[in-house]
Amino acid sequence: MTEKVAVSVLIPTKNEAGVIAACIGRVAWADEIIVFDSESTDDTRRLAEAAGARVVTRPFDTFATHKNWALDHIDFRNDWVLIVDADEQVTSALRDDIAGAVADPRGCVGFYVRRKNYFQGRWLRFLGMWPDWNMRLVRRGKARYEPRIVHEHMVVDGKAGYLNAPLVHYDYKGMERYIDRHNVYSSMEAVELYRAIRHPGQGGQIRPDWRRPGPARRRFLKTLAYRYVPARPIFVFVWMYVFRLGFLLGWVGFRYAALHMFYQYQIDLKYREILDPTSDMRRTYGRYFEAEND
Repeated sequence: MTEKVAVSVLIPTKNEAGVIAACIGRVAWADEIIVFDSESTDDTRRLAEAAGARVVTRPFDTFATHKNWALDHIDFRNDWVLIVDADEQVTSALRDDIAGAVADPRGCVGFYVRRKNYFQGRWLRFLGMWPDWNMRLVRRGKARYEPRIVHEHMVVDGKAGYLNAPLVHYDYKGMERYIDRHNVYSSMEAVELYRAIRHPGQGGQIRPDWRRPGPARRRFLKTLAYRYVPARPIFVFVWMYVFRLGFLLGWVGFRYAALHMFYQYQIDLKYREILDPTSDMRRTYGRYFEAEND
């Protein structure tokens, strides 16, 4: 396929010099490529411009507000926007699916794609990680990210469809960075857990629903586990490693399930700390609990 596809690709970045060129190269078929940078201190912006992308810079605040700012304020050239992370690569088959969806959306205003996640060089075919449905192709003005500070998903105003070909995600840049990142994410997840339990039904968020694949189903299972499953982190390990066949991935499956168990344990510990109004967690993330005092 040599003709450009009428899609604007949005790539959020923060210090992604090691992967940004490869990511841009896999979407070179798109009519427009925009790197949305959070003030990187490495060569991300220079490499992105050298690869032919337009760079827009903005200070980072939270994942949802940052990306919603991009959807609201960037002057996209096309009606359809594809959101791709810097450590993700669009396959040729997905490119063809996207071109077909844009040419004939069949009444849809957004499309889910299924991520094919890799960890330490292995495809996470098991562990409940495949297919990992994410809303990534949206019609401009018809989608926004739900108001979560981490692990936010898109909500579309209209019909959603599903694309079959995978989006490849290489979720590993070394163990130190992996653990550092999930230490931050677990704090944010603890905040969201507190808000979900103390203030259920927050406006604009995806509602848990077992019947819908993707984020809605994952949100249903997560909510169920938080409320009713004792020793939840251990249960998560057993669920991923045994019932979702993670053991078939050998040591990589064990490591991933064990790391995920520890991540869930961090969330539980930090949630308990948030319950103490004098704790460091409450002081650090206090701005997210202001609604309690309104």
